[in-house]
Amino acid sequence: MTEVPCQRIMVVDDDVFILEVMKELFEPEGIEVVAVESGDACIAELKKGFRGVVLMDIMMPGKDGWETIKEMIDLDLMEGNVVAMLTAKDIPDGELEYIKEHVIDYITKPFEADEIVTVVKGYLDYLA
Repeated sequence: MTEVPCQRIMVVDDDVFILEVMKELFEPEGIEVVAVESGDACIAELKKGFRGVVLMDIMMPGKDGWETIKEMIDLDLMEGNVVAMLTAKDIPDGELEYIKEHVIDYITKPFEADEIVTVVKGYLDYLA
C-alpha cells in the first residue's frame, strides 16, 4: 500500500470566519488546513516546516500579505510552497509586480466554494 503524501494548505487571514469556512471546505476533502491569523504566525509555521499551498490575505493588521511574502523570500521559506493571494481587492496592487514570480494566483473574495477547492487541489497536485 503506497502512502498518500499529506496534502496541506495554510490559510493566512485575519478574518476568523474565512479561516473557519476554509476548514469546512477542505478538511472533508482530506486536506489538512493550518489556519493562522497573521503574517508572523505564517512565518512561524513555515519555520516549523510547513510545506504546501499558502492562501495569503493581503490586507491584515501589522504585517500585510505582501510584507509576509517578502519575508518568506528573504528567509528562504518559499521552497516546497505555492502561494496564492486570497483577497477582497478586485485589482492586484502594484506590490504584485515585485513578487509576481512567487505568487501563482490572485483569488478574489467572495469566491465560489467548488471553484476554490478545485483550484487549490490543482496546486497540491503540482507540489506532489
